Amino acid sequence: MILGAAAYRVPVVIDGFISGAGAMIARALAPRSVDFVIASHLSEEPGHKTMVTWLGVSPMLNMNMRLGEGTGAALSFTIIDASLKIVREMATYDEAGVSDTGLR
Repeated sequence: MILGAAAYRVPVVIDGFISGAGAMIARALAPRSVDFVIASHLSEEPGHKTMVTWLGVSPMLNMNMRLGEGTGAALSFTIIDASLKIVREMATYDEAGVSDTGLR
């Protein structure tokens, strides 16, 4: 899935040990595929920190979780959605009619 998503320049959120292992295989087959991998959180599973380090990705959250079921990904989607909203919808000072003279 990661390789297919990367081919279409679509980001993939990985969550924990199993999807991290898939991302490692994808990177081994196509090193640039990791450019489209977003690590949701740092799992408490032994070895997960080694995985994300090897992948070269920084997990968004570190909440000492080992719950499974994509819990970290579910939490990170809110942050990803908010980030996209800021990038796409936040007005510049000029657009909002704000003067920057008082900021200096």
